[in-house]
Amino acid sequence: MKNIPFTIDQDYLLDQLQALLAIPCPTGFTDQAVCYVCHELDKLKIDYSLTRRGTIIGNIVGKQQSPDRAVVTHLDTIGAMVREIKPNGRLAITPVGHWSSRFAEGGRVSIFTDVGELRGTVLPIFAAGHVFNQEIDTQPVTWDHVEVRVDLEIHSEADALNHGIGVGDFVAFDPNSEVMENGYLVSRHLDNKAGTASLLAAIKAVKDYGIPVTIDCHPIFTLSEETGMGLGHALDCHVTECVGIDIGPIAEGQNAIERGVTIAMKDSSGPYDYYLTHHLIDLCRTNNIPHSRDVFRYYYSDAVSAINAGHDVRHGLITFGTDATHGYERTHLEALIHCARLIVHYVQSPPAIKSDAKAKPTAEEFSDQAASYPNMTTNNTPTFAK
Repeated sequence: MKNIPFTIDQDYLLDQLQALLAIPCPTGFTDQAVCYVCHELDKLKIDYSLTRRGTIIGNIVGKQQSPDRAVVTHLDTIGAMVREIKPNGRLAITPVGHWSSRFAEGGRVSIFTDVGELRGTVLPIFAAGHVFNQEIDTQPVTWDHVEVRVDLEIHSEADALNHGIGVGDFVAFDPNSEVMENGYLVSRHLDNKAGTASLLAAIKAVKDYGIPVTIDCHPIFTLSEETGMGLGHALDCHVTECVGIDIGPIAEGQNAIERGVTIAMKDSSGPYDYYLTHHLIDLCRTNNIPHSRDVFRYYYSDAVSAINAGHDVRHGLITFGTDATHGYERTHLEALIHCARLIVHYVQSPPAIKSDAKAKPTAEEFSDQAASYPNMTTNNTPTFAK
């Protein structure tokens, strides 16, 4: 069946991105973002359920109920937590997620105490140029060498305690986002607010245009990708394919692109599923979606967390090329639109491998998957009697 023509609502995507960026949600402090996305799914008339911790599992009914597929993004971001209240009343912090203190320096932050929200700035320990001179440039770049200056009359540990500050308070960094007229998007936390906005825009297109969904599809929004847990608990036994949406790091030696889709072939956990990955590549080729392929050396995703949790699924990852990941990130609106386009085409497509509908395919059925990709077959490929 020929796909129904559609367009991605660019204004909706940007509105969702800006709304999400305004919500502080370091891993472990994501409830407000969960409530926002649930409200948006209600407006889109998408059924969903919540886990105890707040992972959102949507359900878009397909023409065929099983096997199922999942498309996954995460709501949590990097951030920090108060590790110590210093004798001078400043706050030592520990990172939430894996990122460098180099990008924390100068950041405006909110400190979420048991009694309310406070504001502050992350500064290097030696911050006054008129006092420390060259020591500012020679101090190490570590989390032990930055501190939070709270914007209150605080000069001692007792002062900080009196204002309700405690060890373990979450520290969320302002996004400082900017949408450029030329389409560039610059902000902290594009990872993965941008992926979430792209998925919501894809869902909206499916609903607006009455896109026929081939098999039941579950848009899933996880809460702890930045700390490596992510999707581990959120898939049921009917899901056979899991595609993540996330950042694709742009740097020297990488092949990610800022104005199209970058498909991950491998990350630090190992290769992504050959057949599902090539299914996504074929969809890009067939539907004229600008795309690239890349290998990410220091990277982890929700799709991988599903495999690590023991789920028997094929996993793939589509990304939007992003410069300075986990810092002041930059991507382009076109990348998010093309990711959304790929998701819409993906939900219309058949399963990557037909026999995946069975939990335990026969040897003959398993051999058929290699036959469907000629470059997988060799003179040494065994055949099975039928």
